[in-house]
Amino acid sequence: MSGKETVVLAYSGGLDTSCILVWLQEKGYDVICFMADVGQVGEDFEAAREKALKLGAKKVFINDLRKEFVEDFIWPGVQANALYEDRYQLGTSFARPVIAKEQVKIAMAEGAQYISHGATGKGNDQIRFELSCYALYPKVKVIAPWRIPEFFERFKGRTDLMEYAKEHNIPVSATPKSPWSMDANLMHVSFEAGILEDPKAEASADMYMMTKDPMTSPDKPDILEIEFKSGLPIRVKNVGDGTEKTEALDLYLYCNDIAGKHGVGRIDIVENRFIGMKSRGIYETPAATILLQAHLDIENLTMDKEVRRLKQELSLRFAEQVYNGFWHSPECVFTRHCIAKSQEGVDGIVKVSVFKGHVYILARDSPFSLYNQELVSMDVQGDYDPTDANGFIRINAVRLREHARLRALKDGK
Repeated sequence: MSGKETVVLAYSGGLDTSCILVWLQEKGYDVICFMADVGQVGEDFEAAREKALKLGAKKVFINDLRKEFVEDFIWPGVQANALYEDRYQLGTSFARPVIAKEQVKIAMAEGAQYISHGATGKGNDQIRFELSCYALYPKVKVIAPWRIPEFFERFKGRTDLMEYAKEHNIPVSATPKSPWSMDANLMHVSFEAGILEDPKAEASADMYMMTKDPMTSPDKPDILEIEFKSGLPIRVKNVGDGTEKTEALDLYLYCNDIAGKHGVGRIDIVENRFIGMKSRGIYETPAATILLQAHLDIENLTMDKEVRRLKQELSLRFAEQVYNGFWHSPECVFTRHCIAKSQEGVDGIVKVSVFKGHVYILARDSPFSLYNQELVSMDVQGDYDPTDANGFIRINAVRLREHARLRALKDGK
């Protein structure tokens, strides 16, 4: 043992965290690097491992969290119909707690007293990482370089980092840096910062990674049958070619492929960060967009009206809890349990058409459907007496008549 204190660094292999890796060693720490495979597009994990070891990392952990990410984090989001501020499907927000959970697991197993990350001091990710770490490992200490004056005053931008990399023989990609920041996982890709900080600036057509331009996507739709059990997707079948997926990760990746092919899941929004400022983000969330529309439909077919109203309120709270970094909080655990309870009986199949950037609902069926065709039919009276509506309407009109009376008094009529 070196006698030095140990820090587990959330490492990406990029310029920032490579510089942080060397800087932490300058500060006297032994550094263990951790990389989470959550389905990043085009990530060369072995090259990153080799780079970290050459830069002095004592160990490098590269852990495949894709299955856990889908089953334990994305699936509760599907059950909740989770949307932050009505549009954002929380792709980064769901990924951070699964990454932090594994980082804490490694830190505890390795006897590390510290964890570190490369999140900026203005964003949400610093909050999400650290709240999760403190919830799971209360005694841990966090080293957040971009909040340490010694670090951020030394490295005021990419030029300073590049110079530091040159001085310390840190390999730097020859590929020109994109004029925006990107974060990717199997649920989505997000783009922000750089030229996108101007909300008037339109996104470049060649920026997108997971989805094709809807204008040039196929002229023939893909028809999918999506089966749910307790609000969770358990099977997807392509009606056209017979392709069928039942394992959670495979199912999700297949929906990504189909949605991406048809340009489904793009949004460009301004959102409210938890830390108190507005930011502009562009997101591609293909599979989740299909599953959201399908789940909303089967839920409406099978769920009691008043239960659904309560569940919608919980879903709003859940989305805020996840976005703000409170996945591992007692209130979020409670909210997830309540939402899961609401999904009992949300079983059935929804048929959708995926085409030119849109998801169209075609049909649905469930063994627990609350839809009574005879009751609702305009051609059959069924177990319903139309005269009952007279009293129903009169009772509901009492309040409106009283309001009209009061308004007349105020108007002097």
